[in-house]
This record gives sequence, structure tokens and C-alpha cells, in this order.
Amino acid sequence: MRKRTKAREYVLQMLYQVDITRGSWEEILENFWATNDQEELSVELKDFSAQLLQGVVSHLEEIDKKISKYAANWQLERMAFVDRNIMRLGCFELIYRADIPPKVAINEAVELAKKYSGSESGKFVNAILDQIKIEQKK
Repeated sequence: MRKRTKAREYVLQMLYQVDITRGSWEEILENFWATNDQEELSVELKDFSAQLLQGVVSHLEEIDKKISKYAANWQLERMAFVDRNIMRLGCFELIYRADIPPKVAINEAVELAKKYSGSESGKFVNAILDQIKIEQKK
């Protein structure tokens, strides 16, 4: 598995924990690394993960507004925790990470949804993030 793909999986787990516990992202990040095998984790992977986690949390209000705008008939707080956090991560990458191509951000989010959520989640995540991508191009 590629380092950035693995980092996104880690960030999803941390975002889920932030969402459930309302804890600080800094503490969750620190505890996450403390409980994972340090041997296999490169500095690059940890740095990328921290950048994504901090970015999503720092822009959470704007990200949630974007997702809510395109999630017709879905209230953000009623979405599955996993789906919501996958979309938050994908939305952050689309809007705030110019170094990540939009296609990559969406594909990575869809793959996370397929792996960690329900059978229809990939389509749902793709539809929302695609609308955000189209808006960003305007």
C-alpha cells in the first residue's frame, strides 16, 4: 500500500476519534502514534498524516458547509461517522491541497468508503466530492 494511502487510512481513524470524543486533534494524534508500531511508520507518513488531520480540523466549519450544500436531503450530523469523515478528508484535499490532484483526492476517498463503509457509500462520497470539485473549478 502506498504511503499516502496508508496515511489517509490513519487520518480517517483519527478523524473518527475526534468526531466521537470531541477530543483535541493534537492529543489524538499523539496517542495514535504511541499505540502504533513505530518501526513501520516513516517520518514522511507521519508528517503527511498530521498535515491532513490538522487541516481538516482547522477548516472543519467551512468543510462541513460545503458537504452540507451538496448532500441533498442529508443532514451532516445524521450521516454515518465514517462517511462524514471520509468526505471531510476528501473535501479538505480538494479545496486546500493544491499539490493533490482532484481526481486523486476523490478516488482515494471513494476507496476508503468502499473499504470502511457500506456498499453504497462509495457512490455517495463520489457524488458529493464531485460536486465540490466542479464548484472549485468555477
